[in-house]
Amino acid sequence: ADGVNRLRSPERSMIVITHYQRLLDYIVPDKVHVLSGGRIVHSGGPELALELEQRGYAWIAGAPAAQAGAAAGEAAR
Repeated sequence: ADGVNRLRSPERSMIVITHYQRLLDYIVPDKVHVLSGGRIVHSGGPELALELEQRGYAWIAGAPAAQAGAAAGEAAR
């Protein structure tokens, strides 16, 4: 986490993929995206990671965009 934070700057973008909210206690994100079926199905700020930790992903899975993303992912198989 220290190495990632040392590299942060307005001129540099990074993508960190994790299922562990506690990592985000050390690498605080500017934006959080949820992927399903290879597509972004929900986006938000750092508070979204905390909400996902508390509520899980099922509430997003029921959203229309998530269903479309899951259907596209299954169609590609």
